[in-house]
Amino acid sequence: MKVEETVGIDVGKLTLEVRIQSNQKSREFSNTKSDIKKMTRWVEENVASSKNEILFAFEHTGLYSQPLSIYLTENEYSYIMVPGLEIKRSLGIARGKTDVIDAKKIALYAYRRKEEITPYSLEAKEITEIKKLLSLREKLVSQRSGYKATLGEYTSFLSRKDNALLFSVHEKMIKELTKQINKIEMNLDEIIKANDKLKKQFDLITTIKGVGPQTALFIIAFTDGFNRFDSWRKFASYCGIAPFPHTSGTSIRGKTKVSNLANKKLKSLLDMCAKSAIRSNQEMKIFYERRITLGKSKMSTINIIRNKLLSRIFAVINRQTPYVNTLAYCA
Repeated sequence: MKVEETVGIDVGKLTLEVRIQSNQKSREFSNTKSDIKKMTRWVEENVASSKNEILFAFEHTGLYSQPLSIYLTENEYSYIMVPGLEIKRSLGIARGKTDVIDAKKIALYAYRRKEEITPYSLEAKEITEIKKLLSLREKLVSQRSGYKATLGEYTSFLSRKDNALLFSVHEKMIKELTKQINKIEMNLDEIIKANDKLKKQFDLITTIKGVGPQTALFIIAFTDGFNRFDSWRKFASYCGIAPFPHTSGTSIRGKTKVSNLANKKLKSLLDMCAKSAIRSNQEMKIFYERRITLGKSKMSTINIIRNKLLSRIFAVINRQTPYVNTLAYCA
């Protein structure tokens, strides 16, 4: 794609602040389908480039940016969704912050990188639905954990007879939250089973010991069905488990370590998978114990196992065959 014009959009809950890079014209629109249509028409009227030479750029703001991305996709406009931190760090020191300034920064960011940018493609409807349900499930699980913790404290320090209402309310809330979590999990299962490709991916991933259904769902969702990342190493960096060196010249010799810029949920899930694999997978257990015996760090060893599991996940997807535990065939 040849980009001649970039348009920065600061997406808010109610409004869209739009800035055209070439002539610095700006205008505010409502974050509604009808006004998004007006916005694209206004942009085309105020630029010299054709429709297929215009690149819209905006931050990924979840639900707020969804109507915009859907409209642009359906009407064949090119666009990118960029993390806010990436834009902030790419443009250096800045003073002040308003929607107008943010839209200007986004337009400039897209213009500077127009030669290397790949336009965004909207993820499949099933992937979007899986992400929403996983997010909702996570919130409900967190709430249930809170009620369980409080109920545990009541059990330790209060008499059930004298505090019947407290116990009853917490138990009912836990029961209801569990019921809703089960409903979400059933819905997720139905979505996966209704799509042959996603079902195949889910089945392949869960053949790897230590990797459970929740991790499989999250990986499928955040790789967009393995369309967003072309290698496990890139996804490892996204998850925050890829180690990076920290050296410079002869004076700086820092430790090689993972970055704090990561999808923390995926990092946490892969950490639990690694620990589960150490318990249930003989190969991983032997590897872990051998490194610890040699005096290696426990955390670095667990991180290696996280990467091993991730590389196996991508391997089974690329081969389209289940994981085979070769250690079981050793004499």
